[in-house]
Amino acid sequence: MPRKAMRDLFIDRRVAVDPVPLASKKKGTIMYRGLLSVSGADSVYLYAGYGDNWENTHLVPMTKVDDVTWSTDVTVEGDKRLNFCFKDSADHWDNNSGLNWGVEIV
Repeated sequence: MPRKAMRDLFIDRRVAVDPVPLASKKKGTIMYRGLLSVSGADSVYLYAGYGDNWENTHLVPMTKVDDVTWSTDVTVEGDKRLNFCFKDSADHWDNNSGLNWGVEIV
């Protein structure tokens, strides 16, 4: 998806997910421009897991798109809700004030 079109998908001005919902065994894109990126993080990682218990967690490095936007593609390996938050190389976390983010999987 073109970068400009993806930017139109940002929810709460910090996170974008495409497509919504995500499909099991398919790729999706997650973009981030939240607290860590606007604070000047030199690297950002997506931390994700499936279901209420964050099963099969994984840490995925993100690619810098512009001054404050980071992006990564993920292959959905689970069939339960994908929950995620972000961290930087200094181990600072953005977990949406403890609420994290999530998207349904079909």
